[in-house]
Amino acid sequence: MGYPFLLKSLQRLILLIGLCQAYTSESNQEKAVRDLLIRLIPDVYSSFEITVDPTIFNDDQISFKILKTSENSTVKITGNSGVAAAWGVHHYLRNFCNCHISWDGDQLKLPEILPNASVELRSADRYRYYQNVCTFGYSSAWWNWSRWEREIDWMALQGINLPLAFIGQEAIFKRVFNNLGLSDAELEEFFVGPAFLPWGRMGNIRGWGGPLSDSWHIRTVKLQHKILNRMRSFGMKPVLPAFAGFVPRNISRIYPDHEVAKAERWNNFDDKYCCPSLLHPEDPLFAQIGERFISEMTKEWGTDHFYNCDMFNEIRPVNDTPEYIRSVGQSVFTGMKLADSKAIWVMQGWLFTDRGFWTEERAKALLTSVPSGKMIVLDLNSDGSPFYKKFDSYYGQPFIWNTLHNFGGTSGMYGYLDSIGMGIIEARSYKNSTLVGTGLTMEGINQNYIVYDFTLDMGVRDSVTDVNHWVKNYATQRYGEYNEFTDRAWLLLKRSLYTGLAGRDATLIRRPSMDAFSPIFYNVEDVILAWDNLYEVSNKFKGIKPFMHDLVDVSRQVLQDMFSLQYLFVVHSYKQRKMHDLRTSSKTLLKILYDMDTILNTNQQFMLGPWIESAKAAAPLEEKSQFEYNARNQITLWGPRGEIVDYAAKQWGGLVMDYYIPRWTLFVDTLRECLINNSTFDKDKFRQKVFTNVEQPFTFSKKIYPVEPIGSTLHALEQIYETWRPFYTSNVAIYRKLTKKLKEKRMQRKKKNGKRNQL
Repeated sequence: MGYPFLLKSLQRLILLIGLCQAYTSESNQEKAVRDLLIRLIPDVYSSFEITVDPTIFNDDQISFKILKTSENSTVKITGNSGVAAAWGVHHYLRNFCNCHISWDGDQLKLPEILPNASVELRSADRYRYYQNVCTFGYSSAWWNWSRWEREIDWMALQGINLPLAFIGQEAIFKRVFNNLGLSDAELEEFFVGPAFLPWGRMGNIRGWGGPLSDSWHIRTVKLQHKILNRMRSFGMKPVLPAFAGFVPRNISRIYPDHEVAKAERWNNFDDKYCCPSLLHPEDPLFAQIGERFISEMTKEWGTDHFYNCDMFNEIRPVNDTPEYIRSVGQSVFTGMKLADSKAIWVMQGWLFTDRGFWTEERAKALLTSVPSGKMIVLDLNSDGSPFYKKFDSYYGQPFIWNTLHNFGGTSGMYGYLDSIGMGIIEARSYKNSTLVGTGLTMEGINQNYIVYDFTLDMGVRDSVTDVNHWVKNYATQRYGEYNEFTDRAWLLLKRSLYTGLAGRDATLIRRPSMDAFSPIFYNVEDVILAWDNLYEVSNKFKGIKPFMHDLVDVSRQVLQDMFSLQYLFVVHSYKQRKMHDLRTSSKTLLKILYDMDTILNTNQQFMLGPWIESAKAAAPLEEKSQFEYNARNQITLWGPRGEIVDYAAKQWGGLVMDYYIPRWTLFVDTLRECLINNSTFDKDKFRQKVFTNVEQPFTFSKKIYPVEPIGSTLHALEQIYETWRPFYTSNVAIYRKLTKKLKEKRMQRKKKNGKRNQL
């Protein structure tokens, strides 16, 4: 048979071992949950008895049983997997002990005598999915193992059984491309920096923020091992990456006779940083690279047979025919199944938001290019714009209903709870529905936890819930007890901020201009009243971490809204040529930002320092400057020339002081100069000036920001509340008048545009 045959047989054996190593025994899953309990509630973990029994309900749903009686001090939890058992733990802590576990911190005041309980619960669907490919840029770009361990614990407690696991894939691609003959220097032009990896993976950009060093690759490969081992220890099925056809441009040096095309330009990035090469789907090299990548990856990490691949994320195919589109899908899946015969393609449905391109014919060509059941479509933005109806339940392919909600990880309180509640139930009851799960696909976490908590809770319901009742329970669990003031506060927030998607953009984070106002579609007075109620009990709940988070967040929201309204007064004063009014209104505008920066810096979750310092901590000494630039650029300019400026904006202490305040100071100074010189505001000239004087210098700055809170939240709140609560009351009539005029002008423009359209 000879050496080549033996070598190939050995390689296949190694691959098979990799394919099988993902299985975790029931006893190991039980241990994983017990270890979680030790980390979560070290003082009472021994009061819980964990059993994993896959046969308890004999179906594919995630299910658990809870039993606690007066005769026994032990809480017995049995799940059909480790994930299910951990989910059972969370269900008990939340619904029987009024506890709360979230990104914003935990509230774990357990009663001395654990309450009795008898529960049997099954998820309404097979899968509970978690993460967007963009989350790995906007939130977890710099996470170390400690932070990942916390997140995976949270996933298990929420019953997440299908998480995205994207760390370290560049190291695998490097091995594949090096073996093809591409040099490290050629790969430096291809791989993007750590803060921009999601968009390099989807073929949107190349080289920007890079290169990636060997030390980065070594770090991420090791980290991915830990992540996958822990996920699998709970019985999760991690979704790994696959090859989408994007290759370094110098691929033509090695394969001059193979057909490649340039990917479409994305968001006006210069050629230096855009448009990687894209292999023709019918070229055998496409499937060969796909197979090599998955083979190399599964040798390193094993597999659970789920692979994510997104070829057309905000870029159109180079050929618009259904035949070409079908061939792309077939080539992607061929690469998967050559390496793993059990492969299932998990595809984000964001591409379908390009409604002008994705006709039913083209969508069907892609979706049916894979055997039925071998693709799971993530209906990515189900809470805002679901596509399962337009494409007839994705022409038979299973899909997962997701809450996207957030873009860029931006700050700001908003959401549409009623729509989520109705949307999930509607998807389940849709004619011939192929729904197999629910999930969370936010671009960034650490904001609006109530939206995601509600989505996860709806994953077990088969009818529309009373949202107001749910919100009241949420407040009780989050803070550990019922209180009329917190109860009232959250009902006011639900009535205002959580009744629509409007509000995810804010005036203060926009690049200043004469038309920077972001419309407010909710009742600001309801937000102010919610603030009143939280302020009333701020001393009572000062030791509760989620409450202190919310106290800062609602204060920030009030100041954000007040800034937007005060901005209207600044612009009105300028247009009326009233210098005195412009000076006083500008001073007030900036004072709002100074006070916002103060209260944000009293809570670590609202500070710039941890983001920058975690970036530097993830880098070897010689790369700290590069990683810091990545971190600063992403949350401001997002590109060398501000290609997606402010898309990932954050309202963080330090960032408000050194980025937003200088921008708005330059703006109001420019307006005053215009009045003095009797000139008009030049938007283009100002844009260049603010880029040169404020935005670009911030991205190159090396200023060190604190990572620990500065001062007391309650002390800062008292000063801010005493200043701005009466200010709003005394100015509300002016604000109403200005917003009314703005609405009338909008209506007039709408009517004019309507008439033009008719003509």
